[in-house]
Amino acid sequence: MDQYQLIRHLFAVEGLSQREIARRLGISRNTVARYCKGNHVPWKRESSIRSSPVVTQSVRTFIQRCLEHDRKAPRKQRHTARRIYERLRDEQGFTGGESTIRRVVAEMKAKLPEVYVPLRFAPAEAAQVDWGKATVFIAGEQTEVNLFCMRLCHSCAPFVMAFPSQREEAFLEGHQRAFEYFQGVPQRIIYDNLKTAVKEGWGKQVKEQDRFRAFRAHYAYEASFCNPGEGHEKGLIENLVGYIRRNVLVPIPKVQTWEELNQLLLRRCEHYRENHHIRGRELSVKESFAFEQASLTPLPIQPFEAVKMADLKVDYFATVSFEGCHYSVPVSYAGHTVTLKASAFWVRIYYRGHEIARHARSYRKGKTCYTLAHYLPLLEQRPRAVRHARPVQEANLPEEFWRFYRNLKAHDADRSLVRLLRLIVDHGLEPVQTALHKAMSQGQYSLEVVEYYVTERVQPKRLKAIGPQVKPIDLACYDRLLRGGQVS
Repeated sequence: MDQYQLIRHLFAVEGLSQREIARRLGISRNTVARYCKGNHVPWKRESSIRSSPVVTQSVRTFIQRCLEHDRKAPRKQRHTARRIYERLRDEQGFTGGESTIRRVVAEMKAKLPEVYVPLRFAPAEAAQVDWGKATVFIAGEQTEVNLFCMRLCHSCAPFVMAFPSQREEAFLEGHQRAFEYFQGVPQRIIYDNLKTAVKEGWGKQVKEQDRFRAFRAHYAYEASFCNPGEGHEKGLIENLVGYIRRNVLVPIPKVQTWEELNQLLLRRCEHYRENHHIRGRELSVKESFAFEQASLTPLPIQPFEAVKMADLKVDYFATVSFEGCHYSVPVSYAGHTVTLKASAFWVRIYYRGHEIARHARSYRKGKTCYTLAHYLPLLEQRPRAVRHARPVQEANLPEEFWRFYRNLKAHDADRSLVRLLRLIVDHGLEPVQTALHKAMSQGQYSLEVVEYYVTERVQPKRLKAIGPQVKPIDLACYDRLLRGGQVS
């Protein structure tokens, strides 16, 4: 800086020539020539742009076309700089190096920033839907959950629900729960090209899944599908997925059930709706939602049955097979054909319109879900099989149960065990467990004693209901006789 000041002073004030200034200061005449007139300054560095004779206008035009094509191509199928270089070499006869093309591609990409148009939606005009993934602990087990997210475009009110999978039944149930939460349906919903909604195609040229089309018809809304890789077309829902991960699922939640997790998510959605104000908007989310809710399409009287159905034959183990898992039914239905309806969380089994079994849905291949009561009539006929019966082994009976069984008389232990199971089915596990504690604490290892302790709480009520009814005697008639009166 001092040198620049001297050069300018000697040239502008004292009027010395560039040669004389260079001689006095002992510097290059090129430096003096650069700074003496003040058209260059030392504190501002100008980047030099290297030109390459092999990078002609036709090469730049080819690269430009590749980059423009990539804007409409799937994200994982776009040109890399190497691929552009290979195409130039093979298709255009390019003789330069790959590093030259890498530099040009980087320069041209820097000149193509992503710019988005701010959007505004009318109340109830549209909503956006997407899936996200997150990790939580359910019953102590680390579990990857699928987050169904819906957001109204006008008010930005959110709905989020966790599911074990992204299958069709979960996808439709997520919509159904969201519509019930918002108490209405938007006119249009914007999606990615989800397989549960789209058979083939993308954007405006899609062929929808039959089940999804029926669902849309029932709730009377239109569907719009984004172009591949164009996340900005549904930026509201993309932001919601990130918001939930950062603000609700950090630290990682530890819950016992899916229902508990979904209650947590629902409370946070309600808190956001009631308290959040988006920067740059005049109205809060709560105020905007009040306008939007009034414009939503009313819900149909009968909700859509968001289940997967199958007609299945019950095998000789009294189970039906569905998507790699087995579910038990009462043994009396072995050999019959039943109807299975699977939602995201439950499996319900029907015979001629009547529900005969219900299980929590399993997504573990090869898993068999048993209900103890289904097999009890068969065990009562074949009590010797009870110790090795899988429905009994997988019923997670408490230790008191087995300790009591080990102290029963050997010749009658199996039959007594079946009777004990019948008590559990008829009265519930807790009363039987309490009766077992009471009997064993007094050294009474008798099934009759346990049965008495289980039923003693209801027995007095039963006696009171069926016992003789004794009316009190009216003694006033004797008083009238003593006074000489007559008894009517």
